Amino acid sequence: MASDTGQVRPAAVPDPTVRRPALTREQVLAAALEIIDESGVEALTMRRLGLALDRNPMAIYRHAADKGALLDGVVERVVSELVVPREPDGDWEGALRRAAHSFRRIALAHPNVVPLLVTRPLSSPLALRPLGTLRPLEELLELFITAGFDHHGALHASRLFTGFLYGHVLHELQERVDDPDETDDLLRLGLHRLPVTRFPRLRSLAAALATYDGAAELDEGLTIVLAGLRSQLLN
Repeated sequence: MASDTGQVRPAAVPDPTVRRPALTREQVLAAALEIIDESGVEALTMRRLGLALDRNPMAIYRHAADKGALLDGVVERVVSELVVPREPDGDWEGALRRAAHSFRRIALAHPNVVPLLVTRPLSSPLALRPLGTLRPLEELLELFITAGFDHHGALHASRLFTGFLYGHVLHELQERVDDPDETDDLLRLGLHRLPVTRFPRLRSLAAALATYDGAAELDEGLTIVLAGLRSQLLN
């Protein structure tokens, strides 16, 4: 850059004595989630995460001892977006519907994380899991017990609800279009590749599969699940 006198000023040199702010756990997990969202779980490495954060990968180990701990942190971060609402009028069924749709929105926003949401909690005993991943379970138990379920019934209801929810989002994410520009449902879904003699039923469902509505399917499933839970509560 030239000065007022016409002389060229030297470029500013970063002061080596000025230390960069230390990485926070939130920054590390946010960057890890971004990598998973873009490229999948397998793409997440300490080296790539270090590059994304413009830091030495060794700095990451202050916040996660290994990749497993890093994945647990990502799961905890995503689960933190889920809140099981408390209904002042005691509408526990409405609260479950709202929680289910909230979870579905989170899953669709982070599809590559969904398998982690299902499998990571099973990789360690209940008491050793990250506390953030246990919060929704605690909230579900509180909801069911407040609704009138006994402790055993509340635990069973929580397992049934979360099992249905995980299964639904996994199935919905698998309902992917093979060729979105194709107008024929059989070809658009790639079902034409299935041998007609072995999979006649699947091929015949092309139109139904092509018009799959995840939100509507979730509500239909919830109606069945809630009816079963309601009958247990009344017995």
